[in-house]
Amino acid sequence: MKKIHFVVAAGLGLVQLALSGAAAQAQDTSRVLNNVVVTATRSAKKLSEIGRDVVIISADQINRSQGKSLPEILNSVPGITFSGANNAPGIGTSVYLRGASTGNTLILVDGFPVNNASAIDNSYDLNAFPVDQIDHIEILKGSGSTLYGSDAVAGVINIITKHAKSQGIKAAFQLSGGSYDTFNESAGINGNINNTGIALNLSHSDSHGFPAATDTTGKGNFRNDDFHQRSASLNLSQKISSNFSLTGNLQLTSNTGHLPFGAFADDPNFAYTNNFLFAGLGARLQLKKGDLRVNISQNSVQNNFTDQPSAINFDTYSFQKNSGHITDAEAIFDYSLGKYFDLTSGVDFKYSATHQLSTYDTIRPVSSNIASVYSSLFFKNGVEHLELGGRYNHDNRYGSNFTFTANESVILANQFMLFSTISSAFKAPSLYQLTSPYGNAFLKPETTFSYEGGFNWEIFSNILSLNADVFQRDTKDVIYFKSLPNAPFGIYENGSKENDRGYESSVALKLTRFSATAYIAHVTGSLTDASGLKSDVLYRRPKNTLGANINYQLNKDFALGFNYKYTGDRVDKGFNPVTFEAFDTTLKSYNIIDAHLQCQATKKLTIFADLKNILNEKYTEWLGYNTRGRNFMAGLKYQIN
Repeated sequence: MKKIHFVVAAGLGLVQLALSGAAAQAQDTSRVLNNVVVTATRSAKKLSEIGRDVVIISADQINRSQGKSLPEILNSVPGITFSGANNAPGIGTSVYLRGASTGNTLILVDGFPVNNASAIDNSYDLNAFPVDQIDHIEILKGSGSTLYGSDAVAGVINIITKHAKSQGIKAAFQLSGGSYDTFNESAGINGNINNTGIALNLSHSDSHGFPAATDTTGKGNFRNDDFHQRSASLNLSQKISSNFSLTGNLQLTSNTGHLPFGAFADDPNFAYTNNFLFAGLGARLQLKKGDLRVNISQNSVQNNFTDQPSAINFDTYSFQKNSGHITDAEAIFDYSLGKYFDLTSGVDFKYSATHQLSTYDTIRPVSSNIASVYSSLFFKNGVEHLELGGRYNHDNRYGSNFTFTANESVILANQFMLFSTISSAFKAPSLYQLTSPYGNAFLKPETTFSYEGGFNWEIFSNILSLNADVFQRDTKDVIYFKSLPNAPFGIYENGSKENDRGYESSVALKLTRFSATAYIAHVTGSLTDASGLKSDVLYRRPKNTLGANINYQLNKDFALGFNYKYTGDRVDKGFNPVTFEAFDTTLKSYNIIDAHLQCQATKKLTIFADLKNILNEKYTEWLGYNTRGRNFMAGLKYQIN
């Protein structure tokens, strides 16, 4: 019976991990060298001054993606696989950037980290973000631990929400509906009144969904797993003087719905409620040659799962209540040291806590904290750019560690950039891995050493561009779950190592009315466990992906876009409920074609439609779970003034 309890508890944990995990239109993600970004360096710099692989999903692209979820939009970015993005609504997603495991990509909101302290791997559920509340997204590929700390191993995704822009208040509302009885409504106001800025957005989504688990009996009697979301975001800014300003932001999201019991298994009574709260306060002092910013944020997640007695769950009531809280305080100093040098330095303190209670085990209230100091020096002379940076971290549980970044780039004729990076990164063990019934208080952080090199070439400025890069990522002390023959039947340990490598390349063409991009990405890796056994399997991560995006402006009022993506074979892990043994299975490759139509009916009214999986491709993202067939979303957006 204890072993059955372990299996059920592990199943609940896997569902909780999936839920807390972790573009139909042409996603012509931008790499123009004159674009200004902040994520790669923690300060505003042009891409021509940064020798890193940075992708921008612009505000215009977000506006043309209102029929999609955030995971669906990000799934069109080269090098990103958002596993589960096309599963039933509400089922968790796992982001794999450049083949790294979930939890190794840091998620930011307006520059603040939003980890989930109650998750097994600290990963955050991006289903919590309605697309209508996002202004644009910046994606840094490659190690970002020097400037961002733990979890920024494979890269950083910075979701930048809508802020006040022009003077005067403007309002808009949006309505949409589509397949699986899905309906979305949102409304917002945005603008400045003198020195005060406000951006308020409210959204509401409901979907009857479809059976999340695969019914192998063919009887079709599995329940539809529904999804309901209520969300509000508020961004405020106040200019106190010509050189001092304050900002504040708040986001509240509540997701509710039903889940299956697991792979291939329905459960009519398994329900969940997930609540997300994110709040931040910031102050900025503009200096003569730089600025000083102080930010404080609070990120809280509450996940509640309940399962009423039924034949599925052994006629017993089960529950799981998890809460995670992260408080982060940071001061960042940017300063120009003259014509050739810039300095970015900072101090950061992060406090994490969780309390978890379930039918089978409990994690009493536990916490950890990590304090960091970091600095990066940037050199520029118009042709060559160099970054040298380091970060010292002290964790109250595992002790101290250090990361570094050395990046060099050379730009020729203001259109061809060569770059290379050597860096290190780390991922601290989660509170679950440290203190759960399967925890190990002596875990060390995973540490990574990375190499990257490539080029960005604007063949014809703002018309035709080509980029390519290669990377290698070597990780030691990988935390893995070791099975045990007796209770608690498993423990988290260090000891294995992982070696990943790959390449990415894309080409983009932009004309007056026509734009197109094409990309290819390849990643391979090997994992060596503590006993020396080597495996070449990266679970749920394809070795090969490729895609093409086309957007055509037929006239000033009507636009049409197509998105194609090929996802190669992946390996997933199955579980035998009788013998309790795990096994590997290969999931076949698949092709998805989507379309987006948008019409500017009047100056204030926009009508849009997303047609997804046009060819009705049959495929599997997770073993034992269904994916969406041919489906659509259509709606309108009206600007009130």
